[in-house]
Amino acid sequence: MTGPDTPASFKLAYVPGVTPSKWVRIWNERSPDVPLELVQTTAAEAAALVREREVDAVLLRLPIDREGLHAIPLYTETTVVVVPKDHLVAAADEVTVDDIADEIVLHPLDDTLDWDAPPGKPALERPATTADAIELVAAGVGLLVVPQSLARLHHRRDLTYRPISGTPESGVALSWPDEETSDLMEQFIGIVRGRTVNSTRGRQQAPEKKTQEKAPAKGKRPQATGWKPQAGNRRAPQGGKRGKPRRRG
Repeated sequence: MTGPDTPASFKLAYVPGVTPSKWVRIWNERSPDVPLELVQTTAAEAAALVREREVDAVLLRLPIDREGLHAIPLYTETTVVVVPKDHLVAAADEVTVDDIADEIVLHPLDDTLDWDAPPGKPALERPATTADAIELVAAGVGLLVVPQSLARLHHRRDLTYRPISGTPESGVALSWPDEETSDLMEQFIGIVRGRTVNSTRGRQQAPEKKTQEKAPAKGKRPQATGWKPQAGNRRAPQGGKRGKPRRRG
């Protein structure tokens, strides 16, 4: 629901690997008069973007510095290891950190997993981005551990990935400034939480009290219309004939 003070649009930022298309589609169905603008950002800049009010909200990866921000965790991703298709790891359905302990594991500067360093042996230099690290994996320099959505985002025909245990997982959250939450923000929160259209239009209001009609008392019949003789009064209706008195013998 919009009004005179409602912004002309709702601006949503998102980090690589996060796909907000489903939520955008629902927004467009429910609020066709309020365009939703998408802004792609990096994981490192995502929190600052919403904290500085450059966007209304952001879909980002946890953990973050929550000072001045709300954050609703949405889901947790599977962590995978990206390898060349002819690597031994590709023959397994799932691996552990011990399986790659002797491998060079790349650690890009934009790494989104909450650890000081990945397992395995470190490379001589850290790639600037995850995209650069993918190129190095394809060149046979090392392996890469990332959230599954990033492995899909940077998919190459000569690479594959497998789930890996013993590593941190990446959580995705919706974040916005912790000051007063606008009606449009409430509406988007409702969409990502799967609320119905009736519960996402602006702020929640107290339900109106419904008046109930009194039911008739149990056992009482409605009053009938028409004439009914009273007890002890058995007179015939006016104009009727009386019977002749019986003669005594």
